[in-house]
Amino acid sequence: MDIVMECKDVTYSYPLTKKPAIKNLNLKLERGKFYGVIGENGSGKTTLCALLRGFAPSFYKGELQGEVLLEGKNINEYGGEIAAKIGFVFQNPFTQISGIKDTVFEEVSYGLENFGVPAEKIEKRVIDVMKMTNIETLAEKSPFELSGGQMQRVALASVIVLEPDILIIDEPTSQLDPEGTESVFSIIETLKEKKKTIILVEHKIDLIAEYADEVLVFKEGTMIAFRRKQEILSDLSFLEQGVTLPQVAILGRKLQERGLGLSAIPVTEKQAVEVIAEALQERNK
Repeated sequence: MDIVMECKDVTYSYPLTKKPAIKNLNLKLERGKFYGVIGENGSGKTTLCALLRGFAPSFYKGELQGEVLLEGKNINEYGGEIAAKIGFVFQNPFTQISGIKDTVFEEVSYGLENFGVPAEKIEKRVIDVMKMTNIETLAEKSPFELSGGQMQRVALASVIVLEPDILIIDEPTSQLDPEGTESVFSIIETLKEKKKTIILVEHKIDLIAEYADEVLVFKEGTMIAFRRKQEILSDLSFLEQGVTLPQVAILGRKLQERGLGLSAIPVTEKQAVEVIAEALQERNK
């Protein structure tokens, strides 16, 4: 097992708060896996992202007990070089855009310039990433003239161009329409195919069901479950914990209760079609 990140007995409280935002967290994340993070609002998901990218407590201050390790080393020991190892995509792309570059091309180049990458290498990497994120036609536009979906793709490109092995993505589609959501997740799917380690917070549970390998469930600052997505998203007991589950999983359970012998509770539409068709064929034999 290749552990890339680890939380050891982590409890974290923001300044001037009485309750910890994260409590007694022990977590091991394997390199190259896609982790979905779900739970109610205020359950600790965004705080987890802050811990895993080294912003809590170094930026947000507060009190941290335990330690967060990146490749076996305390995350606070990395300093500025952590940006080359961990890429973070904000919920709001306006937060990600620097505001000091006139064009999309320059915006995507900005991080590489800060790392002192030679100009000829910058141009090639930026062009490659713009093709991957389908923003080549936006190269000469101002970042602030774009739609929400376009801006989120630029934000993703500005992170991906640094070639980090780990990507932490906090609700990237919360402000996007279905078309924008689809365009962002096509990029995330490509990153998954490249075996990047991905930690994704996302309320659109069908997207977690489609892409994640394993799922972390948070409630009131505590990780209450961490298992394979099929086990988590087909367990209807999580509904009582305020967790949203795929509608096809709820449908599958109701069909089972009505006597249709499904081989498994589906968590994606494709899986639902397969197991329901299989059960109907068995019934009609």
